[in-house]
Amino acid sequence: MKLAIIGVGLIGGSLGLCLKEKLGADIFITGLCRTQKSMDLAVKRGAVDMASSDVREVVEGADIVFLATPVLQMTPMLERIVPYLKKGAILTDAGSTKAYLWQHIQGILPAGVHYIAGHPMTGREKSGVEAASADLFRHKAYVIVEDTGAPPEAHEKLMSVLSHTEANFLRLDIQKHDRCASIISHVPHVTAAALVTLLNQSEGDMESCLKLAGGGFKDTTRIASSNADMWADICMTNREAITGHLRDLQAILGTVIASIEAGDREAVHRYFAASKERRDAILDRTEKMYDLV
Repeated sequence: MKLAIIGVGLIGGSLGLCLKEKLGADIFITGLCRTQKSMDLAVKRGAVDMASSDVREVVEGADIVFLATPVLQMTPMLERIVPYLKKGAILTDAGSTKAYLWQHIQGILPAGVHYIAGHPMTGREKSGVEAASADLFRHKAYVIVEDTGAPPEAHEKLMSVLSHTEANFLRLDIQKHDRCASIISHVPHVTAAALVTLLNQSEGDMESCLKLAGGGFKDTTRIASSNADMWADICMTNREAITGHLRDLQAILGTVIASIEAGDREAVHRYFAASKERRDAILDRTEKMYDLV
């Protein structure tokens, strides 16, 4: 089995580390990297067997090609690798948005190459192959989109490889994926960044605020340290869902503001109590499915 990883960073590197650990010599992994430093580190860490900046060298003959670049780079990258994709190859990706990519690659995919959209719902606030881990996918949600026309045998072949990640796989259609990812992942990232921006705008209170910044601030804003390129691309490729949910959040905050201004303690108490009850119920329901740490 030959696997080509396009973008050996946190996600691509973690997949490589996992599969080499589980499959060893039964899989040969090539990796496309931009710099010699990244190539050397990817090979040194064992995420790939061979790394190169030459697209043909990485992709030619691959049974599975795993796109792990920022979303807006995926279509231009596919245009580069298309001439070297063999018939029967499976193309999959780790993009956090699905509709945009599917819309743009349908006219590019050559006949006989099967695209299966994917999204491992995992990550860290650090980026690059140096932050990669063989257990990054373990017990995390991993969405597989089935409405891209790939035949059952292609799905079976891909899953025979991805199953080694020990992720919790689920099937969603493209539109539902983008709506749910917006609520669960995209809007929280925008909000975490907004909280950091709010601190930055505290002007004369900055030093005093920093002295008070403990676990709560750290936990709430942890994801604001994520890769800016990746998150800018996500916002550009899931605009409708993200902006709609941000407006919903804006309306919720507006209601809370009005209740606080009015001195309506009962309304504010209901707001917090309902949120606590719902969050506790969600965690209770999902703790056996996913690693929520």
